[in-house]
Amino acid sequence: MAQAGLDYQQAPPFSAPLRFFLTAPLFLMLAAIAAIPLAGDWLSSRWSPAALGLTHLVTLGYLGQVMVGSLLQMLPVVIGSPVPAAMNVAGIGHAGLTLGGLLLAIGLWRSEPWLIQAALAVLAVGLGVFLAATAVSLIHARAANMILQPIRQAWLALLVTFGLGLYLGGGLSGAWPLVEMQALTHLHAAWGLLGWVLILVAGVAYHVVPMLQLTPPYPDGLMRWLTWLLLGALVLHALALLLPASAATAMEWAAWLLAGATTAWYAVATLQLQRRRRRKLPDVTLHFWRFAMAALLVCVGLAPLALAGPEAWRDGLQVLLGIVFLLGFAVSVVAGMLYKIVPFLAWFHLQAQTQAKAGTIPNMKDFMPETLALRHLRLHVIGVLLLLPAPFLPAWLAAPGLLLLAASGWVQWQNLRRAKRLFGQYGGRLA
Repeated sequence: MAQAGLDYQQAPPFSAPLRFFLTAPLFLMLAAIAAIPLAGDWLSSRWSPAALGLTHLVTLGYLGQVMVGSLLQMLPVVIGSPVPAAMNVAGIGHAGLTLGGLLLAIGLWRSEPWLIQAALAVLAVGLGVFLAATAVSLIHARAANMILQPIRQAWLALLVTFGLGLYLGGGLSGAWPLVEMQALTHLHAAWGLLGWVLILVAGVAYHVVPMLQLTPPYPDGLMRWLTWLLLGALVLHALALLLPASAATAMEWAAWLLAGATTAWYAVATLQLQRRRRRKLPDVTLHFWRFAMAALLVCVGLAPLALAGPEAWRDGLQVLLGIVFLLGFAVSVVAGMLYKIVPFLAWFHLQAQTQAKAGTIPNMKDFMPETLALRHLRLHVIGVLLLLPAPFLPAWLAAPGLLLLAASGWVQWQNLRRAKRLFGQYGGRLA
């Protein structure tokens, strides 16, 4: 595994990112189980209270936990710029995301103003501390690699997403009147999913796909322009709010076409690199990523239909687009990376703490056996595929797919706990 340019001496203790990684599957399980009795509501419209609550269980609870934990690890190691007071930031950020995510999901589902306000207060502290600390790290970063700019862009996208979320949440809870609620909700979702999630995944991929999947590097032109084009599409989408209706519609379509073409470019390039990988042995992370890239290409085809398809089908297509992006792409790519990140961090910290000789401590495969990760992959993929027709079928038919997704979260949680347990058995210290 190539590790040139990495500074592991600045890595925070294992417990800093691990607490986020262990919490994430619990949110996925909760979302899947809660979605079963609520299927009639969230399948009917992405605007329903149930859909809003479940979406935030996945975005804040699963994706947010892993992405925040990963950045706390990557900024000092890959960028070479430590996060100040990393353990305090990890503790406050984790508590804020966990409690705030739960309160917000329940508050949105129940349309309960005091719960939404409590959630916003908790999230403001947790995410506010994380954003401030990582801003200090990014300001001082001087790394000469292609990953720094995408991380800065993703940080900006998270800031915009969070600001819009606070405004919308406060309005929904009656704290102030809302202006342009539907347009700003679209903007909130776009900056969160295409900005924070996709830009960060793409930027991190520049480094981790060649390193962990043993592929050739991404083309220089793609690394130079891809995330800037995505950011440009988001800016165009935001500027459309300032224009008259006809001009705004034209600019919104220009933004979505730019975002779609750029997203397809990234997905196809990643699949092509994976075909040229140097080692042809089976790899569960590779399968997760291939499924994720295929889902991303499906999203590119679905988005125009969800925006301007037949009126009778539009609600179902919009829900389907959310399923494919969140579960098919985002959860898949994050799950796949955890099966590389956690075993490597466990091995690295154990070796550094014990100064053990090769062969006397578990290797990465021991921390995360391929057979256990493959079990998770199968449950996840089948669960997502079973959910694809759900928006167009009776609500009860969503249950099998949701049960498999809940089972996949349980298996992932057990797999990660196994790695933590093995780490401790060989004398590893979390803090």
